[in-house]
Amino acid sequence: MIDFSNIYEKLVAKEEKLAVIGLGYVGLPIAVEFAKYVQVIGFDISEKRIKAYNDGIDVTQELKENLKDTTIEFTTDSSKLKEAKFMIVAVPTPIKDDYKPDLTLLESASQIVGENLTSGAMVVFESTVYPGVTEEICVPIIEQASHLKCGVDWKIGYSPERINPGDQVHTFTNIRKIVSGMDPESMTEIQKVYNLAVKAGTHLVSNIKTAEAIKLIENSQRDVNIAFMNEVAKICHQLDIDTNEIIEGMKTKWNALEFQPGLVGGHCIGVDSYYLLELARQVKCDSSILSHVRQTNESMANYVADVAVREMLMAEKDIKKATVLILGITFKKDCSDIRNSKVVDLIERLKMYHIEPMISDAYANSDDVQETYGIPLVPFDDLPLADCIIVAVGHHAYKSITIDKLLGMFKKELPNAKKVLIDINGIYNKDDLDASGIHFWQL
Repeated sequence: MIDFSNIYEKLVAKEEKLAVIGLGYVGLPIAVEFAKYVQVIGFDISEKRIKAYNDGIDVTQELKENLKDTTIEFTTDSSKLKEAKFMIVAVPTPIKDDYKPDLTLLESASQIVGENLTSGAMVVFESTVYPGVTEEICVPIIEQASHLKCGVDWKIGYSPERINPGDQVHTFTNIRKIVSGMDPESMTEIQKVYNLAVKAGTHLVSNIKTAEAIKLIENSQRDVNIAFMNEVAKICHQLDIDTNEIIEGMKTKWNALEFQPGLVGGHCIGVDSYYLLELARQVKCDSSILSHVRQTNESMANYVADVAVREMLMAEKDIKKATVLILGITFKKDCSDIRNSKVVDLIERLKMYHIEPMISDAYANSDDVQETYGIPLVPFDDLPLADCIIVAVGHHAYKSITIDKLLGMFKKELPNAKKVLIDINGIYNKDDLDASGIHFWQL
């Protein structure tokens, strides 16, 4: 009988190693924090990414620490995983073109884990999945590849990632961690390991399926609330009411929920809702609310693009000849993450009007944007003077632009009334914009 109760002690004593599989926005911070306490192997299939990390370059731009100071053994050699007795899988779980869960990367990671698994190991998945995936899909793949029996030769656990890209306050160490395992022994060890690095502590739940569900539901709840505010924003515009003023007024009540309208992209909120929808479909439960929510939020990029065209026409622009600038392409402010960016949908919609916008971003990596979306980025200082500026992402770099500087980014011959500003996130003061005489619209 294998004793799994001493994994924590052996990790701390550096008699065993911990491995993180998948070193993106989630996996890298996890690996860096654990490396302060135990020996860590950081594995990723991307040679480009591993080379950057070995050179001390944080391609995610998420770390406060200097990557050159970490003791992580970065590698693309999967056989190194044989040295680990505690594995954390943190690979992406995106959606397909038909909005169904895409488990390809998770299945590949499970295969790699299985091929390199040794007796007495524990495997913890952090990848976002719907309940049942860890035990019903990942475990069989690992068992088949390893020829080792789960619960006898190795044990499984789940701890949903809660990292918020671009957020330097709510980081891996100070967000309370949901943890679970297949049995009390695995739960105890997994909790002790995570408590090493997570200063906010852990919250133990009774089974893996519950832990899987928590992540889906907390993000789907945000999706619902943002969709409601998007619909509210549309109504307010029809009534010529300032949405931001509505929100500020609501905040005066103690139980107000401070959600704002906007584009919902990224790898969590919208994606997790689709995973929950898939679960609802599998168990034959009605999910009409969530379906409508997704339709609402998926449509917002087109809505904003249509508004931009309308506002340009109202300012007497020839839209086919207009110089349109878009500031921001990441899925949220102050981060470099471009996954599932709805700004891309906005761009595609504008192209349907024969508008070829020029895009700049204060955080995004231009090579990644080109490779992922085929969209060239223009350095901010090289942008031409504009007819219309769409501030698509509320980066601090754009919020700090003064009104005078903003006006100076438009063509000199244009009167202020013909300078069109689309401020999706409402980052500029409405009174200041009114006083300037600029033609503006805010969601």
